[in-house]
Amino acid sequence: MPEHTAASRLRLSGLCFLLQILNILLFAVFVRYSPEGSAGPCPPQLNCSRRNEDSAFQQPPGFQGVHVQVLLSFGLLVVFLSRYRPGSAAISVLITAFAIQWAVLTQGVFHFFLNGKIYVGAQSMVSADFCTAAVLISTGAVLGRVSPVQMLLLALLEVTLCTLNEYILLSLMGVSDSGRSLTVHTFGAYFGLMVSRVLYQPHKDKRKREEQQDKGHQTDVFAVVGTIYLWIFWPSFTSTTTTVHHNDENWAVLNTYFSLVASTVSTFILSPVLYEESTPRMVQIQDATLAGMAMMGMAGEMLVTPFGALIAGFLVGLISLLGFRFFTPVLRSRLKIQDTCGVHNTHGLPGILGALLGTLLTLLATADTYGYRLELVFPLVAQGSRTVADQAIIQLSALPLTLLLAGLGGCLTGAVLKIKVLRCSPDAQYKENAVFREVAEEGSEPSASGKEELGISTLV
Repeated sequence: MPEHTAASRLRLSGLCFLLQILNILLFAVFVRYSPEGSAGPCPPQLNCSRRNEDSAFQQPPGFQGVHVQVLLSFGLLVVFLSRYRPGSAAISVLITAFAIQWAVLTQGVFHFFLNGKIYVGAQSMVSADFCTAAVLISTGAVLGRVSPVQMLLLALLEVTLCTLNEYILLSLMGVSDSGRSLTVHTFGAYFGLMVSRVLYQPHKDKRKREEQQDKGHQTDVFAVVGTIYLWIFWPSFTSTTTTVHHNDENWAVLNTYFSLVASTVSTFILSPVLYEESTPRMVQIQDATLAGMAMMGMAGEMLVTPFGALIAGFLVGLISLLGFRFFTPVLRSRLKIQDTCGVHNTHGLPGILGALLGTLLTLLATADTYGYRLELVFPLVAQGSRTVADQAIIQLSALPLTLLLAGLGGCLTGAVLKIKVLRCSPDAQYKENAVFREVAEEGSEPSASGKEELGISTLV
């Protein structure tokens, strides 16, 4: 027993050490500063059109906005459950720290690779943050059901697959998805849901329902902070990688804000009807805020119009809340998917609806309606290489492709995480210091004392 305890305690430490040494070695061999940020000549193979932007990391709302969004808004999203609050906050920081390094390497191979080297700058860091956001979304679906070691392995595999999906959609297919409705929200949500499905254990996933309806002062405090940061930074998150720069990115910012406010109001309309509370809890407002802004991921820089953004945000806010009330129980009971933080209704479903809205708006992409912006949003259409109908078909086909890659990747990752050596239950002496819970191993029985002892994962 002591030997097992020591091995369990050192498992996370050893894996972190190995992965960090691997990253250091790969960075030493391949990674260099991008010439985009220097005064010297820029190789024609690299895109140096963003030289001015890359020369100053401190410029808001670019890198800072996205980085704060990933660390605070997404991190606090998975700590609103009081049962998981300490552990999920710590694990969010760990996953972010590792995933950013790994994303810089994997994305560099596809986008910033030249003469055997990966050139990094502000844009590569922003892209790494986007990929990290997808990983954090996925962890919300499996929170409490996997150990920190499994979380790290999930990040390792998902970053690789997320980068592949992004490269296929944005580089090979020419899909316009600047706010990442597909490559972040949809991919991250359904990747995590498929991992949750593979890890399902019959007769053991019976955690108390109130953990997804948690209440309390501290819970609302976390939700308030997370919601405030969403309101402040998400428009910059949506517009950071927009194809339209400088003052022209106002469409993405304005459309996101209009969708955000409408989805929030819809929560106050429907929540008192579906639940007993006369006023929505902050957690529900946080979910509505996320849903409204995920809706604008693809369509943000397109011709939504202000009233169109209000309508889209209003409807997705209603749909998200209805999903929590009626579809989440179906996921759990019929499809055997336990979605701990409700990522399907805050990211997955709004991401799909955002992709459909973006496809519809693509049909309006003409020189008369877009003017000079057409070349910036849909360059292939402006050049005559594609018709508007062709671009719309490409936009639409990106949705099933993303779902396919996310589903297959989630199944593969779940199968890896289900390996017996990765599933462990620490000794009882560590239970009081547990940071988040994990579903019991197959064949184990709950404690007869009446307390929930379904197996506890600690930071060991």
